Amino acid sequence: MAENEKAKAKTEQAKGKVKKTVGQAVGNERLTAEGKAEQSKGDARQAKEKTKDVFKH
Repeated sequence: MAENEKAKAKTEQAKGKVKKTVGQAVGNERLTAEGKAEQSKGDARQAKEKTKDVFKH
């Protein structure tokens, strides 16, 4: 399950980065904000999984 969560984190980070970049390119503030939020969500998920890994070993 941990690998699945790590994959979700990477996917969220990538999708967020794309949305943010596209939003900035076309001047769409809402899309940029959504991208930043999604990227942050992925970052948080990744941090949580790394913390779990530390306590697992």
